[in-house]
Amino acid sequence: MGIVVLTMKASVIEMFLVLLVTGVHSNKEMTKKSKRPKFTVPQISCDVKAGKIINPEFVVKCPAGCQDPKYHVYGTNIYASYSSVCGAAIHSGVLSNSGGKILVQKVAGQSGYKGSYSNGVQSLSLPRWRESFVVSEGKSQKGATYPSVLTYSSSKSTAAKADETTKAYQKSSPGATAQTATLTQVPGTMAAEATSTTLPRPPASAGLTTSSPRPQPVGQRSREPDPWPTITYTSRQNKPHPSPGFVPKEELSTESLEPVSQGDPNCKVDLSFLIDGSSSIGKRRFRIQKQFLVDVAQALDIGPAGPLMGVVQYGDNPATQFNLRTHMNSQDLKTAIEKITHKGGLSNIGRAINFVTKSFFSKANGNRGSAPNVAVVVVDGWPTDKVEEASQLARESGINIFFITVEGAVESEKQFVMEPNFSNKAVCRTNSFYSLNVPSWFSLHKTLQPLVKRVCDTDRLACSKTCFNSADIGFVIDGSSSVGTGNFRTVLQFVANLSKEFEISETDTRIGAVQYTYEQRLEFGFDEYSTKADILNAIKRVGYWSGGTSTGAAINYALEQLFKKSKPNKRKLMILITDGRSYDNVRIPAMAAHNKGVITYAIGVAWAAPDELEVIATHPARDHSFFVDEFDNLHKSVPQILRNICTEFNSQPRN
Repeated sequence: MGIVVLTMKASVIEMFLVLLVTGVHSNKEMTKKSKRPKFTVPQISCDVKAGKIINPEFVVKCPAGCQDPKYHVYGTNIYASYSSVCGAAIHSGVLSNSGGKILVQKVAGQSGYKGSYSNGVQSLSLPRWRESFVVSEGKSQKGATYPSVLTYSSSKSTAAKADETTKAYQKSSPGATAQTATLTQVPGTMAAEATSTTLPRPPASAGLTTSSPRPQPVGQRSREPDPWPTITYTSRQNKPHPSPGFVPKEELSTESLEPVSQGDPNCKVDLSFLIDGSSSIGKRRFRIQKQFLVDVAQALDIGPAGPLMGVVQYGDNPATQFNLRTHMNSQDLKTAIEKITHKGGLSNIGRAINFVTKSFFSKANGNRGSAPNVAVVVVDGWPTDKVEEASQLARESGINIFFITVEGAVESEKQFVMEPNFSNKAVCRTNSFYSLNVPSWFSLHKTLQPLVKRVCDTDRLACSKTCFNSADIGFVIDGSSSVGTGNFRTVLQFVANLSKEFEISETDTRIGAVQYTYEQRLEFGFDEYSTKADILNAIKRVGYWSGGTSTGAAINYALEQLFKKSKPNKRKLMILITDGRSYDNVRIPAMAAHNKGVITYAIGVAWAAPDELEVIATHPARDHSFFVDEFDNLHKSVPQILRNICTEFNSQPRN
């Protein structure tokens, strides 16, 4: 009996040990099975936009080749969610064009996105967007988990969820396509909201073709007839089911159309490219030149609030390929440039510059007036005509001329160049800012960044017309006996105070002066002094004459001796200073000045007649006539005169 008991005890202990070992082993197996699977980085294509991915934070892998301009990017550092995820990563410098992993984090929408050119990608500007994102290196942050499968906001996600239903239907109806219906109701209805319900679409009739609907703006549906309309429940009562055979259609996406950039407001210029279409350039180099133009257009971020661009091709004669108002974004420009055909002929650049000055920068061609005018001349070798005179006229019209000289003349070819140093004679300043010399067409692309940066640097565009650099100003100074020597020096100081506010040079503002009594004397003409220092010294040297006051004769004399020699593209300003009533009639000479386009300011002191000042002054007289009670107060009128000159200038078109 005892032996039996001992044997049973041994069996129980043995069973217990077996169960214990089995449990430990099973626990280990469970532990192994419960280990978290390894994180798989989802891959996306170059055209995937951040707004299409619902996940607020995720790591993805981008393929190679996402630097292409067709993958649009909007913003700098912070990007609108309409941007290509991978394109933004390259633009920000997180990724190279060879692809790789990146971390994407969604942030709030911005009130504005600034475009820029970086790492081979031109991002565009955008006024506002509902959502933004930032990108960084694809390293998982400590404690953070990222999805191995991304959730998309488009039909891609619903198709994935309904995969089983679709497959089942396809087995029963070969060739049929699945269509997703979105059924919605207002709050309070008893019917449950149905979303992402996949229903089969009947096979199309023989010969019937279908096309995808055109994208519509937010909140609008396609107005085209649709044989499979969307069913939307909006009543407070349950609606009957559609009749048998009636199949709802997928709700159209409310995703907005691709935003169109308004252009970079920090680069608001009106730009003309004069491209070389001469026979010497050849078809291959002409194609390189066109590609350069495409790259410039992409880098500039073209738009109505930013830069606008037109192209003129020159050969024997210039021809406008398209003007400033023809294309309002970089993509349209790219398409237009690619269609330009080679013209042939000589390299008549002077003729082309004249054409641009007279015809291209007109209001009818899209010149905005408020934007600086820029002309970039690309030349293969050298011009076959002279450019100096044409370029000077262009500069005096406010056109900033840049020259890109490719494969210039070597020593043995210089004998064929009609105008040595043609580039320096043409550009706005000989300070290398406006000139780019390229040894070969194959290195032309290296000038892209420097050119875009300079064209957009509106503070340094020295030839832009302003109220301070675009006029011929003639001072007509009363030297009669009633003025006196001391007061005459005060008048000269007034003339100097006004003059020094202007940008003075041969191609900017020019100053001339006439002194009058009964007679008239030309103190110095517009073409005598071309620097501010020389002008101020010349004013100091004017000697007091003394005599009577024949103001009418003085106006006629100034028209003949000063303004007859004014340049055609200069604004003509006459500033007349007198201390008394004229001994002769001023009405007819003043009308002659007005009819010749001379803007006349009449400044009266002490005993000057206000009614006479108003006759002399350009209409409206209140803006062009001034009166002070004594000579020592003349300086007080300087700021107001300058303001009026600039206000009048800014109210008129530049060209």
